[in-house]
Amino acid sequence: MAKFECEVCENFELFLNYIEEGILNGSFTATLEDGSNFQDGDLKVAVRVFERYSAFNSNRLSMNLTVIGKNDKLFVSVITSGAGNGLFKILPIGEETFLEKFIELMRRYEK
Repeated sequence: MAKFECEVCENFELFLNYIEEGILNGSFTATLEDGSNFQDGDLKVAVRVFERYSAFNSNRLSMNLTVIGKNDKLFVSVITSGAGNGLFKILPIGEETFLEKFIELMRRYEK
């Protein structure tokens, strides 16, 4: 499992759309499996679950994206999982690579 968390100041919907498009366009095997939205006044929460195929481990990886926002202050949490083959997970390389795709999107977004 690999995890990345950060805070950003940005419009909730613009940020979420940018990340969704970036993940789906970043890998031809990436899919948006499901999502959920919640809003209570100025508080917004979005949860997205993405998957992609890992050729390194010959299996699928998942990425859980949670964005919590109030006004233009956002908390972002991303957790990747998978990359196991058999009873034990030996190398989390696929998970880390999937997470790096997200971090790369964040670097481009901040510019």
